[in-house]
Amino acid sequence: MASLRSVALKAVSGESWSRIVPRARALIRVRAFSAIMSPPSKAVVYDHHGPPDSVTRVIELPPVQVNENDVCVKMLAAPINPSDINRIEGVYPVRPQVPAIGGYEGVGEVHSVGSAVKGLSPGDWVIRPSPPSSGTWQTYIVKDQSIWHKVVKDSPIEYAATITVNPLTALRMLEDFISLKSGDSIVQNGATSIVGQCIIQLARYRGIHSINIIRDRAGSDEVKEKLKNFGADEVLTESQLEVKNVKELLANLPEPVLGFNCVGGNAASLVLKFLRHEGTMVTYGGMSKKPITVSTSSFIFKDLSLRGFWLQRWMSADRAKECRSMVDYLLNLAREGKLKYEMELVPFENFHGALDKALGKLGSQPKQVLTF
Repeated sequence: MASLRSVALKAVSGESWSRIVPRARALIRVRAFSAIMSPPSKAVVYDHHGPPDSVTRVIELPPVQVNENDVCVKMLAAPINPSDINRIEGVYPVRPQVPAIGGYEGVGEVHSVGSAVKGLSPGDWVIRPSPPSSGTWQTYIVKDQSIWHKVVKDSPIEYAATITVNPLTALRMLEDFISLKSGDSIVQNGATSIVGQCIIQLARYRGIHSINIIRDRAGSDEVKEKLKNFGADEVLTESQLEVKNVKELLANLPEPVLGFNCVGGNAASLVLKFLRHEGTMVTYGGMSKKPITVSTSSFIFKDLSLRGFWLQRWMSADRAKECRSMVDYLLNLAREGKLKYEMELVPFENFHGALDKALGKLGSQPKQVLTF
């Protein structure tokens, strides 16, 4: 007899949820008296790629069998990240085959465990710190014990739910490209993003100065104040950098040896202008969807280096143990109040409202974190 897992596998070959769910329910009636089953689940699904507000819908999924090495987790919280939106749109380099369940990271509580599971018990809090981590926008998840990482239960729920993408990106970029020491400086655009906010705080915690570039917009003075409260040394709008020598704006700060770019276009050029001789700019995003233009003199006379960073590639390189220790380190900083960023907790029932905010339909909004 086909198992529930074989039914789920057929989903990734192109069948729609409307055909998968009834067949799974039929199997449940046969197995209900002989196996541990998860509770029914509600999930955000999409049958094809496209605009997230058009292709996503919330459906009910039947119970799933919990095998001997499986852990059934009741999700507690999961964010809506830009990369989640890109996956649904079909523009992200790595994405689940459709039909699929949305969401990449999150935190949950162990509901039940298979007979061979060790080290996890009902009531424990867990996250999924390494790929594959898709499908977190659902109320219950059943996966092999190897993908779950136990975290301290007194962790703030919104930080436990969001720690494995943006904060981890910030940490790796600060450590992987240049050997920074206390007193050094870094420069970045996109400083108001979650990654940008984490870079500011992690840098300050290590005695590293930060120069931060933000867009010209209403309320920029308030934004500057907020970033300086996080530990930013300098916060400058793009228009303030329309000068012949931007380095005159650094006061007593040393020239940055490392820069971060998540915008592209002119904002990337501004980062390059700040870098000292033999400096490095790391690109991890392209929000403006504009190319990076580099002058010939930047290469010949300044010998600048351009690098790229993609967290999923880093995490796929057999770094599960290293990743888990870094997650614990970052969560500890969050518990101590040394790592903060703005979020809004939204009940799962209000998913489409949260999605509209994440899509920018209502202007600049905090990161949306679904609670279950």
